[in-house]
Parts: sequence; structure tokens; C-alpha cells
Amino acid sequence: MRNRASNTLSKGKIRQSWSKYNLYNLQRFRSPATANRTFFQQKWTAKAVSRAYHGEQVREGQWKRMFSKRIRSVYPMNTADLAMDDGSKASAGRGSGLQEQGKPFHSRLVPYTQMAFAPLERRLDVAIFRALFASSARQARQFVIHGAVTVNGQKMRHPSYLLNPGDLFQVEPERVMYATGAPKTKFERRESRQLKQKSEKEEEAETEAEAKPEPAEKDEKESAKDTLKALMAQAKTIMSTDKDVLPAKRKQELRGFQKAVRRVLSRSETSTILTDSLESQFSELTLMLKATRAEKKPKDAKKSKDQSATEASEETAAASKKSEDEAGNKLSEAFQKAAEGGEVDASELSDEEFEVLRRALTQMRDNPIDHSKPYATPWRPRDYMSTFAFIPRYLEVNQNICAAVYLRHPVARPGSAEVPTPFGESVSTPAYGWYLKRRW
Repeated sequence: MRNRASNTLSKGKIRQSWSKYNLYNLQRFRSPATANRTFFQQKWTAKAVSRAYHGEQVREGQWKRMFSKRIRSVYPMNTADLAMDDGSKASAGRGSGLQEQGKPFHSRLVPYTQMAFAPLERRLDVAIFRALFASSARQARQFVIHGAVTVNGQKMRHPSYLLNPGDLFQVEPERVMYATGAPKTKFERRESRQLKQKSEKEEEAETEAEAKPEPAEKDEKESAKDTLKALMAQAKTIMSTDKDVLPAKRKQELRGFQKAVRRVLSRSETSTILTDSLESQFSELTLMLKATRAEKKPKDAKKSKDQSATEASEETAAASKKSEDEAGNKLSEAFQKAAEGGEVDASELSDEEFEVLRRALTQMRDNPIDHSKPYATPWRPRDYMSTFAFIPRYLEVNQNICAAVYLRHPVARPGSAEVPTPFGESVSTPAYGWYLKRRW
């Protein structure tokens, strides 16, 4: 299947997605122009626009086999109206001039043509997207292929499965939380990476404890590695503290030394000969650095006076800022104590601060922070979700267990069609006409 990006802005096609780019395309969409265009061109343009939204993950030939010109529709049969009217008024008005100019007999017409893509709503991936269990139809397709969806209690791996009335489909709640929750920031991703690395290190330590090497060899290797790590730390401190003092050549030499140490540390067996040579190399570098510092000190004496004046002004600004943040610090310290299980002295907090603390603790209890989750915690809805958050009438959804029932096939009613679409009749009618006359 071709990978058509749903977030492109050049063509501005609308997709079944909650993307912010898709929302922008939806806002700027205008009905295709019909002036100076043939009827064939109008139908083709409408077909291209509507197919980009309805089942763009489905091949055109597959959709043509699914298309049916027999559209399901219902008309409300009110018994009281049927008893009073036998249809003679409507039949008498046909062509006899009794109908008012420009007004139909029924004020609410049935939009049949907007039901052209109703067969696609039976697909499992589209139903998952309509039930708000995925942020796009392609993501729903991925959930099905990865085995996270069941239909009537049986695992279903075919996104093209056509649902029948009464079918129950369910998605793993963790996948739904990931699909509808806000993505992680770079800091949250860093926390999850650190947590993963920590767990991996613990597993490695357990495996190493099972197969321990001889103590003499282990001590020798560890001492060599500790020496190299200490040299690396000293080189980093020199690079950070004396960044302005060091000439370019000395910086280059220090970087080369750090690379050499990393290469030695990456080896499985650290050699003591290499460690001794690197120690001697680092001692030579430090001697040269001391000489360069002594040369640079007289030149930088005037500069240090200016720096002291700026530092004094910065200290006064920091002191004023510190006094402003004291109230906020009290609240954050109280929250930290309560989160760690300690006792909080409520007498130091005002009524507003106490209410803020209570709400924060309640939210932390109901929705805790968990860096192992693939989505941001505490959980919050995905951005731009509210525009697309609607459930059609032919689905009955239970959000608590991430399950839904396909009640019946979508139908057309007077004034409304149950197939969700962002297009009006100016697009749906020519698109339906394109597929109505079979040319294939």
C-alpha cells in the first residue's frame, strides 16, 4: 500500500485524521469550481476530493467492487399523519400548479448522495476510528494488524473485515490511551530512556552476578576503567571552565584525548598499558595548559573587573526574584512532602494555596506519573481532538472498556445522512454520479 502522507499542505486534501495539518486543510477547503468545466471534469474532481477522505487506504478497484447504487434510507411513518392524509393532496399537486413556487411537498429532503461511501463504514479500521479509539484510520489499521483488536471475543488481524449488525469489537485500552493521549515532550522521552537504561543495567548486573570472573582480573580491569573515567572527567572540567582561555590547538588536543579514552573504554578488555600511556599524555597536556593560563591572566585582568560589576547586578536581580518566588516555593515544597508521604503543615498555606494543593494531590492519585508509558502522563487528551470528537448513530461505544457495538448499517433520513463527511452535496452528488455509471 502506498504511503500517502496525511499531513501535506501542498494539495490540501482532507484525511481521516486528527492531525493539525488536516484541521488546517479542513478550514481552508472550498468546494471545487464548476465554471468553465465539463460535467466529466466536475465528477472526476469531486471523486478525487471525496476519495482522499473516504477510504484513502483502500485501493480504487477494491472500492469499486464494494460500491452499490442501492442506498439504505428510512422515512419516519407517523401513524397520526397517515390516518389524516391518504396521499391525495400530494398526488393532486404533481404538475397541477397546486405546489407553491420553489417549495417541495416535504420540507426536509433525504440526502441520498451523501450515502455513497456507506459501505466503507462497515470496515473494521474505519469503525475503530469513528469510535474514537484511534487518531487516524491508518493508526486503527495498524492496531488491527498488530493484534490489538478483537471482534466478538476473537482476535482479528484483517482491517478490511466488514462488520455485521450486532458485532462487538474491542481495542486494548493501553493502545487507545496512546492514540488519544498527548505525545511526550523531549524531557519526558529522556526520562523514559533513562528508566529503560536503568532497568537494562539491573538486568546486566544480575547476569554478571551469575557468571563472575576471577577476582584478581576483575579488580585489575575495574581499576583501569576507573582511572580512564577520572581522566575523562578532568578533561571535561578543563574544557568547560577554561573555554575562553584555551587556544584552538589545545582544545583540539583535548578533544583528541577524549576520543582516545572513549575508544579504550569501548573495548571489552581494557589494557593497563594503554591506560598508562593515556595518563602520561594527559599529564603533558595539563602542563601545557598551565603555561597558557599563566600567559592569559595579565590580559584578562581588565575583563574580570567588568565581569564583577555585571555579576553584582545579576545578584541584586536574583535576590528580588527570590523574594517573589517564596510563596510558590512553599506550595511546591508542601506538594513534594505530600507526594512522598510526609505530613504537611497547612497553617503555613493560605486557603487558595491549600485548595490548589488538594486538587493537585487528587489528580496525582487518580492519574499518576508513569514514565514507562508511551504517552505523556498524567494523561490528557490529544491536541486538536475536540474538532473530530463525535460518534455516529450506528455505533454504541463504551469508553470505559474501549469496546463498541456496530448496531446497524448507516442509513439516510429526511434532512440528514449517517455517514460522517466534511463535504456537502456539491461534492457528494457528482462523486456519486461518477461511480453510478460503471465504466470499468
